[in-house]
Order: sequence, then C-alpha cells, then structure tokens
Amino acid sequence: MLGTTRRARSWVLLVGALTIALGVAPAQAAHQPEQIILPGARSAEGIAAGTGTTFYAGELFTGNIFRGDVRTGTASTFVTAPAGRMALGLRVDVPHRLLFVAGGFTGQAYAYDLTTGATRAVVQLTSEDSIINDVAVTSDGAWFTDSLAARLYFVPVSATGVIGQVRTLALHGPAAVVLPGFNNNGIQATADGRTLVVAHTNSAVLNTVDPTTGDSATIAGVSVPNVDGILLEGRTAYVVQNFSNAVTEFQLAGDLSSGRLLKTVTSRGFEVPTTVARFGDRLAVVNAKFDTGFPPTATQFEVNVVDR
Repeated sequence: MLGTTRRARSWVLLVGALTIALGVAPAQAAHQPEQIILPGARSAEGIAAGTGTTFYAGELFTGNIFRGDVRTGTASTFVTAPAGRMALGLRVDVPHRLLFVAGGFTGQAYAYDLTTGATRAVVQLTSEDSIINDVAVTSDGAWFTDSLAARLYFVPVSATGVIGQVRTLALHGPAAVVLPGFNNNGIQATADGRTLVVAHTNSAVLNTVDPTTGDSATIAGVSVPNVDGILLEGRTAYVVQNFSNAVTEFQLAGDLSSGRLLKTVTSRGFEVPTTVARFGDRLAVVNAKFDTGFPPTATQFEVNVVDR
C-alpha cells in the first residue's frame, strides 16, 4: 500500500484531472442500453471479457471483483478482496486461467485464479507515487500502465502458469510525456505481442510502444479527448472517452501508424464510462460515475450493454 502522504498526493492529482474533465460536453446519437447491476458495488472502473458471454468487473475502491453474464444480464461477487486493495483495469488470461487486475494507488498488481477467485499473486510493481491503471495480456505475461510515470511494468507468466518477477520498462518519445493528472492509461497488445498500444489521457492520443526498447510513436489521425480504457481487436480499436460519454471505434493501418474514425457510440445510460469489452455486435461498458465525485457518491453501479 502507498503511505498516507503518497496516497494523498496521488489523490489530489487525480481529483484535479477529473475536475478539469467535467467541462467536456457529451457526445451525440444515443443508443438505449441494457444495464447489468453490480450488486452492492459503491464504485466501479474495469471490465474484461471472459469465455463465452462471461465478463468480470471491478469495484474500484474495495478491489472486489464481480463475475457476470451479458446473456442473462446478471452479476455476482466473484472475489471479496482483502482490505487495502483496489481494482482498476483488468484482463483475462484464458490459457493460464488467470485474471490480472491493476491496483491503482497501491502500486500493486493482482492475479486471481479464474476458476476459484483465489489470489494467485500480489506483485508490488513500484513503491513510488503511482496509479497502476490498466493491464494488457500477452502469451508470456501482463503489461501494466502507470498514469503518473513514464514507465510500464511487465509481469511474466511461464508456460505452466508460474508468475515471475516484475520488469520495469522506461518509455521514450510521446508516451514518456508526464503532466499533472492522467498520462498513460488504457493498454492493449497486438496478437503477436510485438507492439503495445497505450492511451495517453493528457495528450488525447493513442501511442504504439515497442515492448523491448520502450520507444513510442503517436498513431496519426486518432484524436481522443478524455481517453480511458481501450480494446484492440485486430486493427480495430475501441476507445472509451470517459467524460465525453462515448466509445469511438477506429480502423488502424496495418503498421499501426495511423487510424480513421469509423463510428461513435453513445448512450443515455452512459455516466462517465471507463472501460469496454466486446461480445459479438454488443459492447459492455462500465459506468464509473465520477461526475458525482471522487470517490463517487452514486448508490448503484452497472454495466451498460449497447449495440456497437
């Protein structure tokens, strides 16, 4: 866990960023959503698709994890986290039967057993000021972003599912820009794991990152104010723009050097969405409700399921 002073500094930075973002106007052209309640949740942030129609969603300030089904429209508690944990971005590693979770202000990452919900590992990524914000899974491990620093963290996983020691990757180029508030945020990897795509909130762009050197380049033609979580499927990127209350879909070039906007999805049910998972022609989007405050004061949190 972060110490009290370190946590307070991170908290101030985050609240400041959210306050600035409140001035952004919402997007247009709404869809009517289906809503799946996260029972008992008092905050929310991350979502990830599991197998079939299963999803996993996190409770930001407690670290609890819910497991739900977009077909039945139900969800229930899957992991009751020990005190002191947080849950921001999360991602499923199906081959290793793991659920990786970004630990926010704690500087930690968590790995849970995908079958039982038992904790498989607690990895201290850093002891410095940090917001461990999101995670991407490759065939050999998990990458985590830090919204307060020009670095990524890699947690290796062996073929037999053994979780190894963290490695820190220093960033260079546009992904290394660090300003007050959120910097590197959502993250995804290409199917071969040779390139990472990282959202930079302050710069309102997506950057590619070489996972070996840390060199980065901005993807031209992709302007995404309030960018938060992202989803990459082939060369299609789904980008959550939280205070814009929108998910934008971009077609990226084969070399990931540029992209063009395909569509913008909005919904009357969106209330500061932060992350997205796809199930066929539908998107599952989590409401963080940061418009009510930080921590949010809303009494209900849900996943919106909308047509893409």
